[in-house]
Amino acid sequence: MLIDSYNLVKTRVQEALRRSGREEDVLILAVSKTRTVEEIRELYDAGVRDFGENYVQELMAKQPLLPSDIRWHMIGHLQRNKVKYIAPFIYMIHSVDTASLADTIEKEAAKCGRVIPVLIEVNVAGEESKYGVSPEEVPALAAQIGRLQHVSMKGLMTSAPLADDPEEVRPVFRKLRQIGVDMNLENVNNVRVDVLSMGMSNDFEVAVEEGAGCVRIGTTIFGPRDYSGR
Repeated sequence: MLIDSYNLVKTRVQEALRRSGREEDVLILAVSKTRTVEEIRELYDAGVRDFGENYVQELMAKQPLLPSDIRWHMIGHLQRNKVKYIAPFIYMIHSVDTASLADTIEKEAAKCGRVIPVLIEVNVAGEESKYGVSPEEVPALAAQIGRLQHVSMKGLMTSAPLADDPEEVRPVFRKLRQIGVDMNLENVNNVRVDVLSMGMSNDFEVAVEEGAGCVRIGTTIFGPRDYSGR
């Protein structure tokens, strides 16, 4: 059963918290891209409410078929012209990496009478294949978001490079945590780094040890993905 895999992740998160001396809660975000409505409902029926999707089209297909109290998180690259489709219901957007995207979210959230929580995506490792702002660009983007009325910056997100040994990417998570600490010391209006979204199936325990408040777990919960239909 999928809930058994989910609970195993929860146990591993708790062990990582103990190792690091942390007492905070960590959100386990079930990454449901390419997964069926039936699989999502199985976890929902067992009490899971937070699910992450990478593609707007896939999210739009699933959302009407599932309970309305699911908290949907957009974790993939988001094009400005697709914001309007998810603005009415999205719980959090983890992948804001430009001021123009933040402005579009502001416009669409205002139309819906909502304030949408967002995270700034940071390309800590400087990988050319990944989206996200550089660490040096975070303060300026955060300040711009802080001036918006219908967008609320809640923290930062990063994806570490794939590595055989999770210890190799520990510095990436440590760097994101330090960026968050520095941002909070700056005390920019309407900007708080309360959430660090970092860590996936292959490295989430190290991410938790380094301060993750949200881990994005797909394969370890659902099993290997089948991309043959994409």
